Amino acid sequence: MNPTREPAHIELRLRELAQLFNSMDPSPFIDRDLDQDAEEFILGWARELPAGREFELVVHLAVAPPADRAAGAEDAVRRYFASRGEMKGRDLRQLLRRGRTSLLAGLLFLGVCYLLGLAIGRLDLLGAFSAVGKEGLAIVGWVAMWRPLEIFLYDWWPLREEQVMFQRLARMSVRLVQPPAPATA
Repeated sequence: MNPTREPAHIELRLRELAQLFNSMDPSPFIDRDLDQDAEEFILGWARELPAGREFELVVHLAVAPPADRAAGAEDAVRRYFASRGEMKGRDLRQLLRRGRTSLLAGLLFLGVCYLLGLAIGRLDLLGAFSAVGKEGLAIVGWVAMWRPLEIFLYDWWPLREEQVMFQRLARMSVRLVQPPAPATA
């Protein structure tokens, strides 16, 4: 965290700390998934914050959590978002691998279409329709390039953005704001 810049705060108000985590997840507390609504809320807020700043999750609680849960909350949240970042990285690598395979198949198909178009043009078997056949094959060949171009021009960067966002969230600090202790008489 940059000491000269205060982190951007993501404020979350909960009744109890357990609401932050998926109650159906049987994993130990430190490895538990976040509740889907809590994750969406945190992600939505994080997307609205400036890109150059680190995050701090401030969780306001109505009921004080057990000490061991409070101490492990930051690690649990960080692990969860780090895991999500790794998953997005795998998705990105898989997409790029699919793009390379699609590009190779598309280029081979385009080459075949081009060669067939040349053969039709040279043999002039179709008479007046030779030009139509040649142009039709060229169009079909370029249409085959649509998916690889879509992957390399448009599809990869949203996954990369999500991966970077999850990596930022995996570095964020988590501060629990607990209710004041009851006054003793």
